[in-house]
Amino acid sequence: MPGLWLSALTLSHFRSHKSARLELDARPIAIYGPNGAGKTNVLEAVSLMSPGRGLRRVSAQDMARRPEALGWKLTGVLQSLHQLHEIEIWSEQGAARQTRIDGKPAAQVALGRIARVLWLIPSMDRLWIEGAEGRRRFLDRLTMSFIPAHAEATLTYEKAMRERNRLLKDQVRDAHWYVALERQMAAAGAQIHANRQVALSMISDAQEAAQTAFPTAELELTMTMGEMPGSEGDFLDALTESRFRDLAAGRTLVGPHRADLYGVYAAKGVPARDCSTGEQKALLVSLILANARALAEDFGTPPILLLDEVAAHLDATRRAALYDEICALGAQAWMTGTGRELFDELGPRAQFVEVTEESGISRIRQERAS
Repeated sequence: MPGLWLSALTLSHFRSHKSARLELDARPIAIYGPNGAGKTNVLEAVSLMSPGRGLRRVSAQDMARRPEALGWKLTGVLQSLHQLHEIEIWSEQGAARQTRIDGKPAAQVALGRIARVLWLIPSMDRLWIEGAEGRRRFLDRLTMSFIPAHAEATLTYEKAMRERNRLLKDQVRDAHWYVALERQMAAAGAQIHANRQVALSMISDAQEAAQTAFPTAELELTMTMGEMPGSEGDFLDALTESRFRDLAAGRTLVGPHRADLYGVYAAKGVPARDCSTGEQKALLVSLILANARALAEDFGTPPILLLDEVAAHLDATRRAALYDEICALGAQAWMTGTGRELFDELGPRAQFVEVTEESGISRIRQERAS
């Protein structure tokens, strides 16, 4: 089966890493070391090998090593299906990051054609109990893994909606100012909603087809107000009809930006938000694994997985089950933990990397197979 994995990764003045290089094979990678040593920074670097803002969602300026660096650079050698690609990503003096693929300038969205990267980080542990915005972001990352063009539709919609909201706040009542913006919102919004439904269907099918040690999550796309119109034309009509109400509110009250992701622990029939911390973590792991299995079918190979502090809230049995599933899937999973013993169940199935910190500089030591 063709694979997707990084065979080399170089970090220069990125976060706490002044200079580091890893030479890798396709096996999972266990990264261990004390808190604050720079383990998550390595995962963040890998996350930038896919479209979007990375797992921390910060500006390029915030990724630079302080105080001496005027910029930073990442280089990766990516095995994607049957091709080898060299990816370069960098930022100079806090400017927006730039990308080259095989020596040619490329837009960030172009990374979606050659790479799929999924992640699970500690901040996502509160997904089910915090606001709908975080769940929409989670859903859109999931959707973008199947449909890279989803990112463009989202950007188009958000830009048009910001302009429409500005008109609403200024109490502009002339319909001519709204027509073009609402057409853009209707086209992009209908596509966003359809893409999300496709992604949820693929996740559901992947969960039903697999026997795993992790609980199944039933997912439903809901709206915080009313219903999402079923077509582009219906959405355009809804925007027109809602204009008077939106003027009173000073913002757009109908559309995919009002969506929410509702999850249920299927075996117990309990809403995800009411589950224990451990159950919520297990549901998230289950969704990431289902996403990965579905991508293996859709893209032709499993995605790269980034699992930060993955052992948190997982007992030894579930931790071992997770490692078995990752290895059976054949994914290059980058996992972090404070101690090497957290990855003992992987044994020779994994590569081991130790990250330490000395005088504010992260240092990487890659274990070599004996």
